[in-house]
Amino acid sequence: MRIDIISAVPELMTSYIQGSILRIAQEKRLVEIHLHNLHDYALDRFRHIDDTPYGGGAGMIIKCQPIFDCIEKLQQERAYDEIIYVCADGYPLTQTVCNELSLKHNVIILAGHDKGIDQRVRDYLVTREISIGDYVLSGGELPALVLTDAIVRLIPGVIGNAESALEDSFQNGLLEPPQYTKPSEFRGMRVPEVLLSGNHERIRQWREQQALEKTRLRRPDLLGEG
Repeated sequence: MRIDIISAVPELMTSYIQGSILRIAQEKRLVEIHLHNLHDYALDRFRHIDDTPYGGGAGMIIKCQPIFDCIEKLQQERAYDEIIYVCADGYPLTQTVCNELSLKHNVIILAGHDKGIDQRVRDYLVTREISIGDYVLSGGELPALVLTDAIVRLIPGVIGNAESALEDSFQNGLLEPPQYTKPSEFRGMRVPEVLLSGNHERIRQWREQQALEKTRLRRPDLLGEG
């Protein structure tokens, strides 16, 4: 899989994509992640890529030209399955979406900045718009990293134990149950006895019940109860 991330400040993402799971995935040659700086596609000597919005208002809008030039250059080199714009007003990012995107071969992720991008980019280039939550950030770099991480960890071979990703929250429509590790007792706090029993069926039932109770308490909408 190849992921190209386009940003006005790609240096903000360098450290993250060179660490942990994303680094491992790249070292295993399971994914390629490339960063592209929109300022490299500016036409003036000051490398401006944005301008004031038509109709007035605060903030700056990233212009069509640098985005079109960058994406069209990439499209000349290979075909892309998706061109994703991460934005506050996009469709919610869910585990189902991540599962679907992890099966793609080539994906472009476009990170906006300040007040966003010219609508014509969204109308003519973008194939999917994704939001990571009902809040606004200063730029799209963090959402782009969130999306990248959520996709890459699902690629077979990235995580050592494939079952780990399949047991995450949301994979079965529920939040993840409580998890414990050694020691079995710490400062008077004991691990639930069922987890020490060795009875796999009882453990499965306990985890399922715990996941259901946590979901009902924190995310009743996932159960259709919100």
